[in-house]
Amino acid sequence: MKRTLLWITGGAALMAPALLSAYAWLAARPVPASIRYGVSFNVPYAQELGLDWRAAYRAVLDDLGASRVRLAAHWPLVMPAEGEYDFSALDYQMEEARRRGVSVILAVGKRLPRWPECHVPRWARGKSWEAQKEILRAYIKEVVVRYRKYENLRMWQVENEPFLTVFASAQCGALDTAFLEEEIALVKALDPSRPVLLTDSGNLGLWAGAYQRGDAFGTSVYVYLWNPQTGPFRTFLPPSWYRAKLSLMELWYGKKDTLLIELSAEPWLWAPVPHVPLPVQLRLMNEEKMEEVVRYARETRLPEQYLWGAEWWYWLKETQGYAGMWERARALFAEEGGGLRPAAPRVVP
Repeated sequence: MKRTLLWITGGAALMAPALLSAYAWLAARPVPASIRYGVSFNVPYAQELGLDWRAAYRAVLDDLGASRVRLAAHWPLVMPAEGEYDFSALDYQMEEARRRGVSVILAVGKRLPRWPECHVPRWARGKSWEAQKEILRAYIKEVVVRYRKYENLRMWQVENEPFLTVFASAQCGALDTAFLEEEIALVKALDPSRPVLLTDSGNLGLWAGAYQRGDAFGTSVYVYLWNPQTGPFRTFLPPSWYRAKLSLMELWYGKKDTLLIELSAEPWLWAPVPHVPLPVQLRLMNEEKMEEVVRYARETRLPEQYLWGAEWWYWLKETQGYAGMWERARALFAEEGGGLRPAAPRVVP
C-alpha cells in the first residue's frame, strides 16, 4: 500500500509540470489590437423595470453609441396568441438599428436571453412538446423570412446556452438535441447567407456541444455571481481559463468566430430589481466592479464583447437619479471605439 501511494505521488509530481506547461501553451493567445463592444437589449426586461422600452432602446443606440446589438425574438412577444403574429416591437428595434447602421445579432428559439430562460407563451404551455415543436418551426420560419432582408443583420443566434441545463427553469424541460439541430438547419436553409451562432456559459459550460454545432460561438463572463447557498461571490476562474478552453475547441473542431456575447455588468439578484433596495444593488455592482469586470474580460482576449445590463443602467439613471453606471458604459464605448460609429443625432420617432 505504501509503495502504491509513493508511486501515485511520484507520478503526479512528474505530471504536474507537463500539465502546467500544456495549460500555459493553450492559454497563450494573442492580444487583440482592439476590442469591439456591443450590447444586448431585451424588451421584456425593460418592461419589467417599468421603462418606456423604446426610449431606453434609442438611448442605447444614440447616447451610448452602440454599433452592435444583440436582440431577441421572444416567442411570447412574436406570437401573443395562437396563430397570430405581432412583429411591432421587433420591427421597431430592427428599423431603428438599420437607420443608424447598427449591426444586429438576432436570437430565435424557445430559450432566449433573460430569466426564466425558456420563454413560452401562456397559451402554449399546456401543449405537448411535439405540438410546441410544430409551432416553433412556424415561428422560426416567420421570423427568419421577415428579417433576412435587413442588410444590417449580421448573424442568427439559435436558442441561448441550450447545453447549460443546471439553471433551466421548469418550462425548459430536457434538452432535445435533435430538435436543436433541426432549428439550426431550418435557419440555415431559410437564410444560407448568414452564420448561425450557438452559445454556452463561460463559468459552467463545457462548450463542445454548442461550439461544434454553430458557425460561430458565443460565451459569457460573470465575475460576480450569487446562489442560495453562498449568497454573492466572485468567480475563482482566471481569464486564462477562457483562453485555454477556446484553444481546445479550436484544436478539436477548428477555428470559428468567437464572441463574448454576455459580459455581465449588472447585479445578480434573487428577486426582481424593483424589489431589492438600491444600496444592495449598488453594493453588488457599481462603477468600480464594472471596471474590474471589463479588465477581466479584456484578459480573455476575445476581440468582440457584448455588455449585459444596459436596461438596468438606464433604469438607474432615469428612475433612481443615479447615472454613474450609464456614464461609465458610455465612456467605455467612446474610449474603446465601442461601436466604432460616430454618435448619431437623436431621431424623433
